[in-house]
Amino acid sequence: MNAELTWVKSSYSTNDGPDCVEVAAADDTVHVRDSKNVPGPRLGFAPDAWAAFVTYASGS
Repeated sequence: MNAELTWVKSSYSTNDGPDCVEVAAADDTVHVRDSKNVPGPRLGFAPDAWAAFVTYASGS
């Protein structure tokens, strides 16, 4: 994976919370990883699929 990705996590997350994910957007892929296992496996989604998930998850 690209080492130059800029990873962010939700402002609703805290550093002491047990369940956080981080997201990094590239031109053609949205990357998702576990914030507690940074070098571990990552998921990649097409931007439109990620947008649909976020809309669904937020209840919008």
